[in-house]
Amino acid sequence: MMVRPNYAYTASIMIVSFNTRELLRECLDSLIAECGRLGEGRNAEILVVDNASRDGSADMVERDYGQAPITVRLFRSTVNLGFGAANNVAMDAADGHYIVLLNSDAFLHQGALNKAIDQIEKQPKAGVGGARLVCGDGSWQPSARGFHTLWRDALVMTGLADRFPKSRIFGAPSRTWADPAKAAQVDWVTGAFMILRREALAVTGIFDPAFFLYCEEVDLCRRIQQAGFEVWYWPDVFVTHLGGESSKQVSEQHFSNVNAQIELWRIRSWLLYYRKHHGRKAWMALWLERSFFWLRRQRNRMSSIPWRKARAAEADLVLELLRKAWQDTDGGRTSPPRPW
Repeated sequence: MMVRPNYAYTASIMIVSFNTRELLRECLDSLIAECGRLGEGRNAEILVVDNASRDGSADMVERDYGQAPITVRLFRSTVNLGFGAANNVAMDAADGHYIVLLNSDAFLHQGALNKAIDQIEKQPKAGVGGARLVCGDGSWQPSARGFHTLWRDALVMTGLADRFPKSRIFGAPSRTWADPAKAAQVDWVTGAFMILRREALAVTGIFDPAFFLYCEEVDLCRRIQQAGFEVWYWPDVFVTHLGGESSKQVSEQHFSNVNAQIELWRIRSWLLYYRKHHGRKAWMALWLERSFFWLRRQRNRMSSIPWRKARAAEADLVLELLRKAWQDTDGGRTSPPRPW
């Protein structure tokens, strides 16, 4: 990504859409209102990339927002590009000084965009900034996390991270030990909302298209740090993110076909990330997760208790998905053809 001396907008805000028409409409209405509250001398454009939605999302944007008070540009993809590659389409076309990513199920609180711009302008070494994410009921959502390591992944798998969230050791994966009211330099922030400095992207490049969904923002934040920039969490930038609510009880749900597909995507991306940044430890990461689910299956498979039988069946499925993901990615070396 090239850096120019002049841009038409202070910020380019990009939203990737996939079959979320009504949420997307709410998001755009809220975002247009927020853009209208930008400070003097600031302006913004909105870029929507539609990932071949089947629910009329792209037609709705074209019909209802062509004459919006804030510039709204639509990009139609004929296939589902995934999160990172779709954002790359918008980044290549963006004409804003700062790049802002926003999920279609995320809503900026009043003044959040101004505060995010204020923060990144005050900290010239900040390559990425993230927000304080909250659920629809206002409860806190993990907003900044630690990079994947074998130890941290084991803490999540075993449930120790959830059992001892206030421990700096066990709460490290999602920084649950930290005071959410304090700004901090962190490993990575979620793509539900992030503001990016063009100067950092000029060094690192944009999203790695090898990641279809999951780990793309982890990889980008890692590359930005390796380039000498910083990743920050800013608690005064409030964003409501609805997506986090549906995932609260994932560990207690039986796998549907959709859940299994999403889990396969997660494992593929996780293996690609490990191979890219940790080399041969990709095999160790696979062994760790396989061992955990093998033990879970053995512990529960002979039980007559329904929930334990369901847990054993889920473990069987995850073991098969781990095998398939390893095969699909050649041990994390190759991304399967998209769309996944």
